Formats: sequence, structure tokens, C-alpha cells
Amino acid sequence: METLLPPGWPRPKGYSNGIAVSGRQVYVAGQIGWDEHGTIVSDDFAAQFEKVLENTLAVLAEARAGPEHIVRMTGYITSRDEYIAAEAKLGGIWKRLIGRNYPTMAFVIVAGLIEPGAKIEIETTAVIPG
Repeated sequence: METLLPPGWPRPKGYSNGIAVSGRQVYVAGQIGWDEHGTIVSDDFAAQFEKVLENTLAVLAEARAGPEHIVRMTGYITSRDEYIAAEAKLGGIWKRLIGRNYPTMAFVIVAGLIEPGAKIEIETTAVIPG
């Protein structure tokens, strides 16, 4: 995996501007903060974020992939204010579950998600080197 950083650009905090990879591609559908019974785990934004990452890692494990293989994440959040308020917690959760991998990322604020009570949904692309 090669992190792409054009000359003179500042290193982004918490994500990469670009990544070049080759290998087996794994696409993970948008994951939300629910458990294996389809129940949202909490009304707390950080708790939902943690469950989203856990769910993502569980799907990746089925492809024999881990957090180090994640190259792109696109997140949809229902509240910018809740995201900003939880930012410190989110960083700790990220470091514990994903580690020092910083894929390309985009987050979009949306009016709502399909599942009632869901505050965040993240879809993920991973590449396992060939």
C-alpha cells in the first residue's frame, strides 16, 4: 500500500489524500451501529461509531482481511454537532480498533438514514495484497 501525498501538501490528520494498491478487493456495505439482532446498540454517537467499526471488521474478517487492508471509507452522519462533540472519543475508538491505518475518507451529513435511530453509516473498501 502506497500513501499518496503530493509535494508541499500538509499531511492530513486522520486520513490519507490517496492510496495506491494492488490485490484482492473487498467491498463492505454500509454498516450501522446495530448488533447481530438488528438492534441499535445505543443512542450515543460514539457507541454507534464503535459498533460500526466492529461490524466492518467482522465482515472484513470473513474475507481474511483486517483493519490494515482498509483503503477507503465513506461515512454518512445525521448530525455534525454530535460528530464534533464525540471527536475525542472517536479518535480513541479508532486507535483501539483500526490502529495507525488512515485510509482515504469522506464524511457526508445527511437528513437521515434508513434504519430508525441510526446516526452513522460507513461503507468500506479494503484491498488484500496479492
